[in-house]
Amino acid sequence: MKHIWQYLLCCLLFVQVVQGQKKGIRWTADGLGYTKFSNGSIVRVDPKSEAETVLIKKEQLTPKGSSEGLIPQSYEWSNDNTKLLLFVHTAKVWRYATRGDYWLLDIVKNELKQLGKNLPAQSLMFAKIAPDGKNVAYVSGHNIYVEDITSSKYKKLTTDGSRKLINGTFDWVYEEEFGCRDGFRWCPDSRQIAYWQVDATKTRDFFMINNTDSVYSEIIPVEYPKVGESPSAVRVGVVSIAGGGTRWMKIEGDPRQHYIPRMEWSGFDELVVQQLDRKQQESKLIYCNVNDGSARTFWAESDDAWVDLNTDDPKGWNWVNKGQDFIWVSEKDGWRHVYKISRDGKSISLLTKGNYDIGSLLAIDEANNYIYFSASPADATQLYLYRVKINNLTKTSVPDPELVSNVSLKGTHQYTISPNAKIALHTFSNHNTPVVTEWVGLPDNRPFNSSKSILKNIKTDNEINVEYLKITTIDNIVLDAWMHKPDHFDSTKKYPIVFYVYGEPAATTIDDEYSNHDNFLYDGSMAADGYIQVALDNRGTPSLKGAAWRKAIYRRNGQINIRDMAMGVKKIIEKPFVDKERVAVWGWSGGGSSTLHLLFQYPKLFTAGVAIAPVTNLLNYDNIYTERYMGLPQENMEDFVKGSAVTYAKNLQSSLLLIHGTGDDNVHYSNAEQLINELVKQHKQFEMMSYPNRSHSIVEGEGTREHLSMLYTNFIRRVCPPGAK
Repeated sequence: MKHIWQYLLCCLLFVQVVQGQKKGIRWTADGLGYTKFSNGSIVRVDPKSEAETVLIKKEQLTPKGSSEGLIPQSYEWSNDNTKLLLFVHTAKVWRYATRGDYWLLDIVKNELKQLGKNLPAQSLMFAKIAPDGKNVAYVSGHNIYVEDITSSKYKKLTTDGSRKLINGTFDWVYEEEFGCRDGFRWCPDSRQIAYWQVDATKTRDFFMINNTDSVYSEIIPVEYPKVGESPSAVRVGVVSIAGGGTRWMKIEGDPRQHYIPRMEWSGFDELVVQQLDRKQQESKLIYCNVNDGSARTFWAESDDAWVDLNTDDPKGWNWVNKGQDFIWVSEKDGWRHVYKISRDGKSISLLTKGNYDIGSLLAIDEANNYIYFSASPADATQLYLYRVKINNLTKTSVPDPELVSNVSLKGTHQYTISPNAKIALHTFSNHNTPVVTEWVGLPDNRPFNSSKSILKNIKTDNEINVEYLKITTIDNIVLDAWMHKPDHFDSTKKYPIVFYVYGEPAATTIDDEYSNHDNFLYDGSMAADGYIQVALDNRGTPSLKGAAWRKAIYRRNGQINIRDMAMGVKKIIEKPFVDKERVAVWGWSGGGSSTLHLLFQYPKLFTAGVAIAPVTNLLNYDNIYTERYMGLPQENMEDFVKGSAVTYAKNLQSSLLLIHGTGDDNVHYSNAEQLINELVKQHKQFEMMSYPNRSHSIVEGEGTREHLSMLYTNFIRRVCPPGAK
């Protein structure tokens, strides 16, 4: 139930190095440059001089007998840089293109060959070169294979894989809610592989129906554990590349009542694992001996609501001090802070102090004793780069974090930092400052080229009339909001107002970034057409305002967040230039749910609403997300009833446009049908558009996005007419 536009934007920016996305920059081993695919070749770029050096020529990427070179979606170098692994001809598995073909280039021999050549086309996933460069491992058909690079002989390391017994990757819900897809890890000695196995044999399928690609419908099953259903059982095993059986780790607890979102090697014969209980209120860090499978917990934390995940990236483990300590992010003191924890879990050091949250951990620079992270202690709508010392050499009190970003640039700073923290791509924007970028050196944060620095190239867009607000509701809750006023705004007139909402724990809407204040779905300019646009964030959204703010929503999703939004709307529409007879609200996914709640629970506030792909009943969504924020329906069903929009459908008074894709594997189309049934039962008139076989993002098919945009725009213009009065 993620913020759909953020998801679409992430997909768009994934391949754009200039935007500074973490996965968009392929750093060189020395951390002083990056490589990219350009004009059929792979080149190294020196950010200081912008000079490009060809590393791999197009001819080297052209298979024998072919006139066309390979175009990789991604590529990976071996540790000694003598081999290059290329991922091509990719296909989507749910949201991401994680299945395709792999080719290996031996740079020394100048030989290019396809891996898993006799396996089905486009079936390989997550291929990785062993640390010693002798083998490649990959997943195909839910089994793990290993292939000898010299002989090209491959063999199965697992043989029991199926759609319901998944080796080396994950089911739908682990991908969606934990970000887990790549499900195996090479041992540092290259002799063994540790992997997850997901047993979904007891997880019920949700059936989607394709009615358009054939005269007979096709049933599409998805192993999808709904809230209240036990998770798929997950376990971790280790298998030798020489063959033989898997040694399963003996992790305590019922595997169908726990999750394992993290697993990495912590030595040649040891794994480190994170385990969450089903309610996600207790997190344990566990060492597993791979020789006998024994497991021991060495650190744990708990929370009455939920324990937030340490990071959005489920790969890697941040060891420091030669593996004697590791870096961990926790909310255990009520704020999202960085801790240094000793390997045995007995020593815990707070590295960031104060009543503020960090955003993301961005880099660890052991050479200079720094940890870099994003934060914004003074304004949760903005973001800056900070750093603290890994080891407090003075042994005194915890020092305050050091601001690295330029204090004069107010807004959102994003840094993509090289692995050794020597250089970074710095991106800056705010509500009226278009995106500008520069390459900087660290730790001094100085641009490599002063003529191309942000300070020299920053420009203000004077056409944007955006104001950031602090709204204090009748409940004495302070909400952040922005208001985008129409072109040629006249405060003596009254304007229609359109609220964009999300409201769920997965995303915010009020970040101070450029182009964050225009309606991406509207065909034209709302500002030019005379609309006021507003977004605001309620309690429960992941704003950097402390755990209490975020966790206020626990067991009250659909209640407390909706009241916050409604009370914020009520304050805003009291402004003399707002026309109370023309108040619209809209949102997508969780925002669609919030839109329905606002229309149903506070019908007198709104004239109209557009709900796209909404969860209409909390019992329809997956268990990991919903149980994290709501608990188990077996224990508190009344909270699920109160938190479901369908409960209040009888109160609809305003115009409603409901939109949903029938091929939505995330928020199932059944949500729309159940709401339709209730609205019909209550004799409520509304408008509805279904998009056949379209997913949650409603982008598939020729003309789809244009049709959706026009549908949305025509509805808004009709039921909430534009222009001042």
